[in-house]
Amino acid sequence: QVQLVESGGGLVQPGGSLRLSCAASGRTFSSAAIAWFRQTPGKEREFLARIRWSFGLTYYADSVKGRFTISRDNAKNTVYLQMNSLKPEDTALYYCAVGTTDGTTWRWDYWGQGTQVTVSS
Repeated sequence: QVQLVESGGGLVQPGGSLRLSCAASGRTFSSAAIAWFRQTPGKEREFLARIRWSFGLTYYADSVKGRFTISRDNAKNTVYLQMNSLKPEDTALYYCAVGTTDGTTWRWDYWGQGTQVTVSS
């Protein structure tokens, strides 16, 4: 089992920044990745970014490329999402997840409870 706890959400003005944290505990997989997703009511969960746990390789959705940065601290078992130039449309519940791949697709097996981000003046 893997436990994930997100933190760092809150209210921020447009153009501002936030850094989300995802603390992982329990069983880990060297081939796994941790990803960030977000969801707003009535919409599907949206993939944002992922980072490979062992190699640190990153991948971003086009919607956040250049504004969001995913990183990890292996010693703390924590993954971060630095979000800059935030827009009102970034308002959502942000989740982290742990997943594995068969080389073609990713399967996200473990999820945190989410942290709310609200971008508003």
